[in-house]
Amino acid sequence: MKTNVFLKWTAPESAGRFFPRSAQLRSAVAQGCTLPLLRKHQGARSFENQAMPTTSRRYGRVQLCATAFTLIEIMVVVVVIGILAAVIVPQFTTTKHDARVSAAKGHIAELEAALERFNVHMDRYPTSDEGLKVLIEPPANEDKKWRGPYIAQLRSDPWGNPYQYRCPGQHNATRFDLWSRGGDGADGGEGDAADIGNWQ
Repeated sequence: MKTNVFLKWTAPESAGRFFPRSAQLRSAVAQGCTLPLLRKHQGARSFENQAMPTTSRRYGRVQLCATAFTLIEIMVVVVVIGILAAVIVPQFTTTKHDARVSAAKGHIAELEAALERFNVHMDRYPTSDEGLKVLIEPPANEDKKWRGPYIAQLRSDPWGNPYQYRCPGQHNATRFDLWSRGGDGADGGEGDAADIGNWQ
């Protein structure tokens, strides 16, 4: 939509750079013609083209300001992010602990099966002093019976601590106790720090 704005324009000394050197146009400029009248002249297009960049820059600044975020909008976004973090982070922590407990139970079941194979070949379970290392290395003076290794490697529990072994066990008097000390790395505990053993 065009709005006709009548501007009285007086030709500067440099008008010759924008308009053709025609007698008709020079006469119109000298008489102080309005902008609509000047548009009739072919040379007026150069004048309009020179004026447009300034108008475009003004419109550009207005559009830039209109698309900026206000302080209230930023505060609302921050509050929403905080609420989501408060809800999601505890759930993620619980899920991570549950995954570690499941992994520890799987490792204990694997070690327990290896100890049973050791018992079949050696007619006994490893002693507490021998520990779980006899599942990958033969005990002294008994290498002829030993048919291991019974596991590929002796892994730590999901918290980075070694699995504990005791024979005879306190919970399994005729066999052995095999457990992870849990998140606190110490015997006993409750909740996230509770032990995970083959007697559970």
